[in-house]
Amino acid sequence: MEYDKAEKAAFILKTIAHPVRLRILELLDCNNRLSVSEICEKLNCEQSLTSHHLSNMKLKGILSSQREGKNIFYSLKEKAVLNIMSCLEDCECNMG
Repeated sequence: MEYDKAEKAAFILKTIAHPVRLRILELLDCNNRLSVSEICEKLNCEQSLTSHHLSNMKLKGILSSQREGKNIFYSLKEKAVLNIMSCLEDCECNMG
């Protein structure tokens, strides 16, 4: 793997490498777009924590957002990350 490609891969993996972020990606894969409050409700997670993860993934180009009135709706911008998630689901790593 070329260095530039390895850097890009590491950047993407670091961006999604958190259980909450992986669950957000899974939700957005199943639902075209969701508001922050809908994501919080489905994950049973605090809004501040959820917003932090959403902002991070948006900043890194994984998600896109659209404001409608008081709500911000998020959707998956970089759909290729779903391929990574599919590979992870098939991984049978020994987690101790």
